[in-house]
Parts: sequence; C-alpha cells; structure tokens
Amino acid sequence: MPKIDETRPFIAVRIAVLTVSDTRNIADDKSGATLVGMIEAAGHETADRALVKDDIPTIRAAVEGWIADPAIDVVITTGGTGFTGRDVTPEAVRPLFEKEIDGFSTVFHMISYEKVGTSTIQSRACGGLARGTYIFCLPGSPGACRDAWEGILKWQLDNRHRPCNLVEIMPRLEEHRRNG
Repeated sequence: MPKIDETRPFIAVRIAVLTVSDTRNIADDKSGATLVGMIEAAGHETADRALVKDDIPTIRAAVEGWIADPAIDVVITTGGTGFTGRDVTPEAVRPLFEKEIDGFSTVFHMISYEKVGTSTIQSRACGGLARGTYIFCLPGSPGACRDAWEGILKWQLDNRHRPCNLVEIMPRLEEHRRNG
C-alpha cells in the first residue's frame, strides 16, 4: 500500500477542477466541492474551478485554457463520463492527450468495483497528459470523486509517495519540446 517518505518535503501542486453538468450550478455542485475539499485538505492549491455544460467545444475550451496556463499542473474534471447522449467529456478531452495514462482507468475501475460491483463498467473515467499538464476525467458522483482521489490521486500527486509518483517527474514532462 502507499508509503509516504516523511523525510522528503511536501510539494503542493496547483489543480483546476471542472464540473461538467447540464443540471448543476456551482452552489449545488457536490462533486466539485468534494474535490476542492480533498485537494485543499491534502495541502494542494485549487488553482481554478468552473462548471460547464455537457458540450464538447465548451469542455475542450475550458481544459485547453488550463493546459495553456503555466500556473496549473493538474486538471480534474467530474461528470460526463457515462453513456447517455449528453455524456461527452472523454470525447472532448481525449483528443488533447499526448499520452494516455491507461493505468488510471484500470486502477479506478478496480477501486470502483469494490464499492459498486459491475456497475463500474458504466464509467469511462480516463487520464492523460497534455503539454505537461495531467488531466483526469472522473464520474460525476461525489463517491466516485472520493474513490479516485483517496485511492489514486492523493498518493500520485504527493511527491513523498514511494516508490514513485507523478509529481517527481513533472520537471521532465516537457523535455521532448526543450530538446528537440
């Protein structure tokens, strides 16, 4: 299980949270609020927070804006990962990925299976990397957001996590652009 090396100093990352919903607003966005609470409790910074409708161009524009912002290290979306006609978050975000983080979806489904059984197949949670920014697309329920944060992201976004974590490789994510 996760091990934290307390001899290493903690490095806070800057995380933007995007809720994708046709029915919510910021005031009643429980999933977004849950993510912000966990992000800040872990010592990270909520760099920005927004809510957009289930619309590919709108979702993509919000995520692209954050990818272009050097003050944002990670983007987490919540909502729009199911199968209904309006669930389009993966379609909006995946084309931005330069590399997909396949293991994120796999581990998310393993954790989710323990909680909701085979219903986990109804999620298209995914993760990727775009221009040095990590992006994770989560389902729209607070429980799924907690599962992804507590089971995966809390650890991988902590530079003290051993044997490895996503933070310690952040300085090298763009080396292909600098060297080529």
